Amino acid sequence: MTIGTAVPTAEELAEAPHHFIQNLSIKDTYSVGDFEKDAMAVLSDLFLTKDVVVMVGGSALYEKAVTHGLDDFPDVHPDIIKQLEDDLEEKGIQSLQEVLKTIDPEYYKEVDLENPRRLIRAISIYKSGGITYSSLRSQKKSNRPFNVVKIGLEAPREELYDRINKRVDLMLELGLENEAKALYPFKNLNALQTVGYQEFYGHYDGNYDLQEAIRLIKRNTRRFAKRQLTWYRKDPDVTWFPYRTRHTDIVQRVRKELMGY
Repeated sequence: MTIGTAVPTAEELAEAPHHFIQNLSIKDTYSVGDFEKDAMAVLSDLFLTKDVVVMVGGSALYEKAVTHGLDDFPDVHPDIIKQLEDDLEEKGIQSLQEVLKTIDPEYYKEVDLENPRRLIRAISIYKSGGITYSSLRSQKKSNRPFNVVKIGLEAPREELYDRINKRVDLMLELGLENEAKALYPFKNLNALQTVGYQEFYGHYDGNYDLQEAIRLIKRNTRRFAKRQLTWYRKDPDVTWFPYRTRHTDIVQRVRKELMGY
């Protein structure tokens, strides 16, 4: 999934030590809870020799798992999952979207609506305990042995959407379609329930032509970016900068928050 997940180039990886880059197989079962445990272990080692570590994202849930800690989610009976998967197969993803919109409108505004695994997770939790996914995510913050400074980069919407469209075009030039085609036999794996792959699989399944698949990738990526912004703009801990801000100015702000000068 090198192109579809925008893995850093060899030159970029050589600029600084990276972690969690292509460290798993698409066949591996890996949850946000696994990521929290692994990330905390790596951070414990890094902070032995480093004063500052940079985490870049991405998924709000995975970021929250590290900076905030995971909430206590109820166990879900496999039969509930199976029923929702059957609904997905028989009625399509729109049926899951409508259910989530009804039971948890707050999470509906934030979740990747094209990712059936996220929808099934949130609905199954509600069906198991009558508690919404969004309310569970707002539980008490865990104590962390480090300070957190959150920096957000923003751009005018038209410019952001234009950059997204051009980014998709570049990924296509680099061979995204061939990558998706090579992974098509594994299309039902959780790792491939993501923007940039699912749209191609709808095309390969005969639901629409190639141009429509490309249009959907761009549209769904823009929607994902909008949901990211919606989530992070509600986080009072984020300090926002225009994305063209000189990195030295951002470093100065981080230093001031961490060290007071």
